Amino acid sequence: MAQPFESVDDYIVQFPADVQDVLQEVRRRCRAAVPGSGETISYGIPTVTLDGKHVVYFAGWAHHISVYPVPAGDDAFQAEIAPFRAAKGTLKFPLGKPLPYDLIERTAAFLAAERRAR
Repeated sequence: MAQPFESVDDYIVQFPADVQDVLQEVRRRCRAAVPGSGETISYGIPTVTLDGKHVVYFAGWAHHISVYPVPAGDDAFQAEIAPFRAAKGTLKFPLGKPLPYDLIERTAAFLAAERRAR
């Protein structure tokens, strides 16, 4: 893929149509979970912002979609995200399987709450 991307739309359009649909829904859900959010490209990937600060990043890969970072959340949330943890700060959702968009939305909401608390 060509870099750098000037916008989230430029980033998403680089993917096959089916992956574009998934990325658009992840984008929509993350933005909905962070009222008043903006978006930018940071570290070469889409980033949802709040008051100019980075809140949640997402990226498309050959076989999965990743969401970064991983919020603390509560014990129930940690148990729910456990199958998707790929690294300390990464959630990895396989393409070709239904994505848990509600979980991605809650992840963004937890991250926004953490950002607001700082």
